[in-house]
Amino acid sequence: MRRPLQVTLLVLSGLGLLHASLFTDLCLRYVKPSMRPMLVVSGFLLILLGIAEAWSRSRQNPSVDDHHIGENHTEHPEEHMGHNHSKVPRIAWLLFLPALSLLFYAPPALGAYTASRAATKAVPVQDAFDPLPATSPLPMTLTDFTTRVQQDRKRAIKDRTVQMTGFVTPDKGSAYWDLTRIMISCCAADAQSIKVRVYGIPALSANTWVTITGTWHAGGTLGTSSAVAALDGVTVEKVAKPVNAYQDALPFGSPR
Repeated sequence: MRRPLQVTLLVLSGLGLLHASLFTDLCLRYVKPSMRPMLVVSGFLLILLGIAEAWSRSRQNPSVDDHHIGENHTEHPEEHMGHNHSKVPRIAWLLFLPALSLLFYAPPALGAYTASRAATKAVPVQDAFDPLPATSPLPMTLTDFTTRVQQDRKRAIKDRTVQMTGFVTPDKGSAYWDLTRIMISCCAADAQSIKVRVYGIPALSANTWVTITGTWHAGGTLGTSSAVAALDGVTVEKVAKPVNAYQDALPFGSPR
């Protein structure tokens, strides 16, 4: 690839990273917040490399620039053999697509399509549980609710009205839909989902973020692994999508 194109690619990639990680929150669609500083540093480094490459080229003797080298067959005798490396391979132009996408069209965050295909995150094994607060409705994460339903032998969750936030993942042909959260360990490539089935309330459109209240939907034996992580919905309210959507957080505005 010719040097001007190398410089352009480096600078565009750096600007794309800075746009996604420093000037906007787009990077949180793809990586954990803890990786944001590394993306910012990488963006600055790419721009500095591009500037250094351009400065190095400007100091070269014009007699040895790419154009003259292409004309001086003694410099590159392999050109006489039909191997002219001065042209940019067509596939190299594809390198510009990721950089331009970060600047002008960033892919959306993972949602219902991924959740319907992603691996289900295993809930942690827990032997002892603290008493549940008397608050009603009781704010819970999807993980806490599932753990209580399937592992709390005291069945403290029975008849309690709980409140959870997630996005809608429809299940066509079923009597329920899934309240969903997607979590990542490092980046979007290792995404796993956790879901709670919702009965009694019609599904909203896919990827709609909602806060729902309801009670445990009986299925299996409460407090054992046979119990279904499901709700009989009572109310549902649309809410704004969180900036960092890849965590199983309490409903918005709930005390922590």
